[in-house]
Formats: sequence, C-alpha cells, structure tokens
Amino acid sequence: MSAVMAVIDDLREESDELEALVGVLGEPAWRGPTPAERWTVAHQIAHLSWTDEVALLAATEPDRFGDEVAKALAAPESFVDEAADALVAAHAPGALLARWREGRQRLDEVMREAPAGTRIPWYGPPMSVASMATARLMETWAHGQDIADALGATRAPTARLRHVARIGVRARNYAYAVRGITAPEEEFRVELHTPDGEMTAYGPEGADQRITGPLLDFCLLVTQRAHRSDLAVTAEGRDAEQWLSIAQAFAGPPGPGRLPRAERAGRDGHR
Repeated sequence: MSAVMAVIDDLREESDELEALVGVLGEPAWRGPTPAERWTVAHQIAHLSWTDEVALLAATEPDRFGDEVAKALAAPESFVDEAADALVAAHAPGALLARWREGRQRLDEVMREAPAGTRIPWYGPPMSVASMATARLMETWAHGQDIADALGATRAPTARLRHVARIGVRARNYAYAVRGITAPEEEFRVELHTPDGEMTAYGPEGADQRITGPLLDFCLLVTQRAHRSDLAVTAEGRDAEQWLSIAQAFAGPPGPGRLPRAERAGRDGHR
C-alpha cells in the first residue's frame, strides 16, 4: 500500500471513530458547549463538514475555490465561525451528521483517484494529496478531542497520532512566523513515545535542542487542546523551551489555547 493510501485510510478510520462517538447522542447533547468558545458539539461537526466540502471544492473546482479564498481574506477573523453557524442553523443534528458523512466520503474518493503529483490549492501554499489527507486527519482528531472533552469521554490514543505529530513538527517555523518571531536555524530533535513503548523521532539525534514526551501529550500541545503545564512534554534548550510555548499544528492566527486544568476547575463553560 502506498503512503498516500495509508494516510487516507487513517483519515477514514479517524472520522468513523468520531462519528461513532457523536452518532449516539441525543439532540440536547448536540447543543451542549465544548471547550471552543461559543461552539457546541454541532458546531464542531459543522466545521469538519464545511472544511471537507471546501477541500473537495479545491480538488475538483479550483476556480470556484478561489471565491472561498476571497471570502477568507475579506473576513479573516470570522469566516470560519460564520460557516459553522450557517450549517448549524440550517441542519438538525441527524442531517448535519449525514452531510458530514457524505462530504468526507466524496473527498475520500477524489483523493484516492487523484493522479500522482496532484497539488490541491489551499488557503496557503498548494498541498499534495498526502498533505491534504494528513491535515484533514489532524483537524478531525483535534475537533474530536473538543467533543470528547465536552462529553467527558476518554479516547484511547492510536497510531494515527503520528500524523498529527508530524504536522506539529513540520509547522515549527510557521508557529514562529505567525507571531512575527524569527525561527531558529538549527533543527530540533523530537522524541515521542507511544503507550506501548515505541518511539517516533524527528530531527538529528545530536541536536542540542530537544523535545521529549508521550506522543499523545505532544499532539494535545500542538493542537492546543491542553495546556503545557498539564502535559508530560519536556524541553532541553532555550529555543526548544520557547517553541513549546507557541507550537501550533493548525494554520491561521495563534489560538488562545486552553487554561491549565487547575484554573479551569470550577469555571462554568470550561472543561
């Protein structure tokens, strides 16, 4: 199996797992708040549905996708929220779930049938099919974490997290740039351990700047789904220390992140 097909398969599995989590919820639970400000469970699924549909548009009708880019440039701070709000207003939970399922299945088919070397336009640089599938998996996992946190559910970490970690590592310089900071020239060493003791590593072994910790914790950090103080990710070196304070695997402006668990305790609307 090719590397491209493997990541598309992992995306499908990640999406199916999330659908199994939300598919049994009653309508009140869909209206329940999640850690993302003002977003309900329905908003989280609406966002995934909208993003899959936009990715499908980019892959099949790039000229029309240009209109979506124009909308984003016209309202960079609000276009994502507006898209989620519109879908939540237009669809009951069952219909929203069906729309997400249909959209992601169509995107799956298009990515599998794409010729080798295909580049898909996006809000930043064009993406390869593998990169698009990896990005969709990262978002599906991260927004799935918001939903799991809202429901008080615990999700077992899977090998699919290596895709999330890889984006987090590759986005290192972006995290600096989006904050107007010059990124260090040297590569960092990142060593992440799975629950069964295996290690996923990035960067030169002899690097002075090092990051170590559990694979799950690193993914929670770079998707800003948990505060660093609540995670077992450690840094060696001043530059590595700074990166852990700003790391993000997602495109766009820096997010507010999560408060430490101790500060969230007792606050209404926070989990």
